Amino acid sequence: MAVGVAALAATTGGALSPPAAADGEVPSGQVEFPTHCAAPPQTGLPPADGPTTARITVDDPAPKAGDTVTVTYQVARTPALDPTGTGLPADVLTPTGRIVLGGAQSGEVTVVGVKRNDPVGAGAGLPAVTMTGTFTVTGAGGITLAPGGYTLHTSHMVDLDTTCDVVGAPVSERLTASPPPAAAGRTPARVNLRSVALGTAYGRPGAEVEVSGAGFAPGAAVTVAGRAGAAETADRVAATADERGEVLARLPVTDRATTAVVAYEGTAWSAPRGSGPAAYTVVAAAATTAATQRVSAVVEPGALSMTQAGESITLGGISYGQGGAAPGRIGTVTVKDARGGPAGWTLSGKITEFTGPGGVRIPGASLSWTPRCTVAPGGAGRCVAGGAGVVGPQGAVLASAPDAARAGGTFTIDATVTLRMPPYTPPGAYQAVLTLTLS
Repeated sequence: MAVGVAALAATTGGALSPPAAADGEVPSGQVEFPTHCAAPPQTGLPPADGPTTARITVDDPAPKAGDTVTVTYQVARTPALDPTGTGLPADVLTPTGRIVLGGAQSGEVTVVGVKRNDPVGAGAGLPAVTMTGTFTVTGAGGITLAPGGYTLHTSHMVDLDTTCDVVGAPVSERLTASPPPAAAGRTPARVNLRSVALGTAYGRPGAEVEVSGAGFAPGAAVTVAGRAGAAETADRVAATADERGEVLARLPVTDRATTAVVAYEGTAWSAPRGSGPAAYTVVAAAATTAATQRVSAVVEPGALSMTQAGESITLGGISYGQGGAAPGRIGTVTVKDARGGPAGWTLSGKITEFTGPGGVRIPGASLSWTPRCTVAPGGAGRCVAGGAGVVGPQGAVLASAPDAARAGGTFTIDATVTLRMPPYTPPGAYQAVLTLTLS
């Protein structure tokens, strides 16, 4: 198996972001509160009690009623410890949590983080995590955001959940919502109050998630669907709103690309008739760990190998305030199959989240690709390009060659890529790592 790694970078126009806080300076909005972290019951370990240091930020501190606000919950320190007692490798920790709303709007916001962490020593404390989610502003007024409980899911050898309960955490962020805009002489437009909440923020492929919705037209036919960025995934189920406009459904999530769940009336999602997305993560069962590194692939007789042109990909720029698509192209990949047998091969890829100035992160599911694959003259095998769509941290197929009586040859694989960046993404460079695996 050969592995290729490419660094991706995207930039936004405009002035640079303000500098980060100096050493020893407390970031704005950072709070500390007591936490009780229960170890997974199957481990027999005692609970861990201590302070959590966290911070909540929003992408828009002055939204209008009806707007969707993205929130980020950063846990800088937790009392939770390695639940295995033997240490954890990199990238086996998936955090989920909730943010408590107060003031002019009540309720909770589900937030989810990507599976990304540095190695953890035996019995050591679990590392800092970052989680994001969204909610729809339902009316004008001041809204407070306070940290809620969070769960640290580890998938190494066995799946384990460390649950951290929070009581009375102080407010970390505030925003002030204004009424929705209205034409002169007219009453304000009706705010879309459709919303969904999930029974859980993550699950294995094929697991059902309980979805409850509100604010729909009584008796309306409602579609509950998975989302990956702005696109819907294959996960979908139909429901009917009751006389109060509420919906209750169970959505089987089988598409690994799903990163959120929405509900809407009509044939397709639209802002006036659909809910905002509720974050969800598909967590694979514990498996053998993998590491990424730069590898020089050498072609030898009778081997399956891969080479890739270039070590980095630079995406196009995006104007600050507008958002949109940053286009680019991966380095051309050449697969040589000289094994002489009937076995085929699969070339897949996955990407980490994009990290920008000040720790701002963009999910890897925001990157999509459109693959192409050709066979050099004289080749015996057939090359099948992977489907166009989201790459994401769970990965997607770039190209493959099926098993056949006559196989082998030289295959050239290419793909255009597009990174979808939300409006008002802070200016600066955003970088991620794209890993290609040939098997």
